[in-house]
Amino acid sequence: MAPELRHLRYLLAVAEQGSFTRAAEELRVSQPTLSQQIRQLERTVGAQLLDRSGRTVRATDAGAAYLHYARRALRDLAAAERAVLDVADLSRGTLRLAMTPTFTTYLLGPLTARLRLRHPGITLDVKEMTQAQLESGLLADSLDLAIAFAGPHLAGIGATELFTETLGLAVGGAHPLAGRTSPLAAADLAECDLALLSGEFATRSHIDDYFAARRIAPRIVVEANSLGALTEIVRRTDLATVLPDALARDQPGLHPVGLTPAVPARTVVLLRRESAYESAAARAFAALAREWTGPAGPGA
Repeated sequence: MAPELRHLRYLLAVAEQGSFTRAAEELRVSQPTLSQQIRQLERTVGAQLLDRSGRTVRATDAGAAYLHYARRALRDLAAAERAVLDVADLSRGTLRLAMTPTFTTYLLGPLTARLRLRHPGITLDVKEMTQAQLESGLLADSLDLAIAFAGPHLAGIGATELFTETLGLAVGGAHPLAGRTSPLAAADLAECDLALLSGEFATRSHIDDYFAARRIAPRIVVEANSLGALTEIVRRTDLATVLPDALARDQPGLHPVGLTPAVPARTVVLLRRESAYESAAARAFAALAREWTGPAGPGA
C-alpha cells in the first residue's frame, strides 16, 4: 500500500511537536489513531521512522531522510493546489505576505489600499516577522512575498530593490526642536533625551551603529517594542526619537528634524523564494509595490 497524504502530515506533526499527544491535539485526532497511522506508514516504508524511547519523540536516521522528502512533497502539493486556484484575471486569489515591523506601520496600509482598489478579489494574509523569520518562511513556502532590508540573504532567496529608506530625528510639538528647519549636528544628540525602539528591531541596530561610529553616548530614557507606542510617547512628551523619514512625515503631531551627518540610508527589497511558483496575485502585488514605492520612496 502506498503512503497517503495523511500519513505524511501525521509524521510531520509528530516530528515537529516531539510528542504524539501534542501532535494529536494539533491534528484533532485521537492519539491511538495517530499512533496506528504512523505504525502503518513505518510498515509501508519498511523502516522505523520515529524513536519513541525517550521523553521526546525524535526522528530516526531513516525518519530524518524520509521527512526531508515528505516536507518537499507536501510543499509541492500545496503549490500545485494554489496554481489550480490561481486565476490569471485576478478575480480571485490569495497572497501570503510578510513584513518587518517598521514596514507594517507605513507601507502596509497604502499598499493594501491600492491592492484592494485594483484587485478586490485577492485575499491578503499578512504577517509581521523579523527578517530571519520571513526568509525562513519563504523557503518553507509558508509565504509568497516579503518586504525587508537588503543585505546577505539565505540561499534560495531572491531580492528586488524597491526604494531607499532614510531615517532622521523626529520630535513632538512640545519639544524645543519642533519647527527647526536646519539640520541638527549629530554630536548634539548626546544632549537629547531619547525614546527608541528596543533591541530586537533591525532599525535600532542601525541607529546604535550610527551612534557608535560617532562616539555618541545617547541618553535613552524610553525603549519600546512597538512603533505605535513609540510615536505616541514622542508626540505627547519632550522626548526625541529616530524614525524612517516617511513615517515621521505621515504621523500627525510629529516634526522631522534633519541630522548632519545623516543616518546612513538602507535599501528596501521585495523578497521571494527563487524556485517558487509565482501566482498572478504575487505578480500583481510585486508590480504594484515597485510602481508605488519607486526609487524616490513610497508615494513619491
